[in-house]
Amino acid sequence: MFKKIDRYILSKYMTTFFFCLILLTAIVVVVDVSEKTDDFVKSKLPVSKIITDYYFGFIPRIDAMLFPLFVFIAVIFFTSKMATRSEVVAILSSGVSFRRFLLPYVVGGLFLSILLWFGYQYVVPKANKKWGDFETKYIDPNFGNNSGNNTYKQHIYFRNDSNTYIGIAGYDTVSKNGNGFFVQRFSNNKLLYNLRADNFNWDTAAKKWRLVNVTERTLNGITETVKRTPELKMNYDFKPLDLRKDEYLKDQMPTPVLNQFIKRERLRGSEGLNALLVERYNRDAIPVSVLILTIIGAVLASRKVRGGSGLHLALGVVISVLYILFSRFSIVFATKGSFTPFLAAWTPNFFFGLLAFYLYKKAPK
Repeated sequence: MFKKIDRYILSKYMTTFFFCLILLTAIVVVVDVSEKTDDFVKSKLPVSKIITDYYFGFIPRIDAMLFPLFVFIAVIFFTSKMATRSEVVAILSSGVSFRRFLLPYVVGGLFLSILLWFGYQYVVPKANKKWGDFETKYIDPNFGNNSGNNTYKQHIYFRNDSNTYIGIAGYDTVSKNGNGFFVQRFSNNKLLYNLRADNFNWDTAAKKWRLVNVTERTLNGITETVKRTPELKMNYDFKPLDLRKDEYLKDQMPTPVLNQFIKRERLRGSEGLNALLVERYNRDAIPVSVLILTIIGAVLASRKVRGGSGLHLALGVVISVLYILFSRFSIVFATKGSFTPFLAAWTPNFFFGLLAFYLYKKAPK
């Protein structure tokens, strides 16, 4: 049952966290406005449009990225203040166990973890799309693509299912028009069906692909049947989204859409599958880090030491930086090396979870 001291700690936790969140978000927004003022002026958009189309996407993205750091700093700050005023000593001296003392921290950490988890599954992807669309349209036309052309893709080849392969000479992701389309279907390493179309585009009303100047060849042993059609509408198992290949696509898909996209890319043997899996596993792993960092911060800052809050905050920043570096290295090894995506996402939590357990065991009770 929650007692007055639990409500006191929990209220301190939440108010300090949201104060840090609002303050640091305001600082980041001010810095971003100063850097992009020229771009905003060139766009000739009213302030209200910039806020709704850009900052409604930018702020959730930044807050989610720095969320664990905000939590860690908030926990260390208010707990260190409590320790400096000997409040922690008074609580433990009254007969409250150290484990019981950590209960409101765990409850607050769980609440913020669930909040961040929900944000990563649904809110942040939509914010990323809003922010990315504005960047592409008004600030950087080549945003999100390393090749220097954000709309026109060339030489696309992929496996549509276990026996069918599709190739595209060129495709524009904005107009959803392409050329040089072909489909090949095999069985037991033998070609059974071949389709070629000079041009193709996405029919939004029918939600099918419209093929122009189509030639179909069906092979049966030594016989071949050829059929030519001026126009054909086909329902293939890929959509315009699947043909859009850029760096930030995975960040802009809500988790249910991302799961389906990963399923299709795995079937096609995509080379970028590891990056997609790391993004998917991170959406579950990063919220868990909030709870782990809450416990680490509470254990470290609850001890009264010479140097007070300053020493605790310095130690907290060092641990936060180490956590971020550990996560970045894991992601690089997963996307560029042989490290599995699941381990890349969860290994930092595993090691820092062990650190939290060790610090808890060593903390003065």
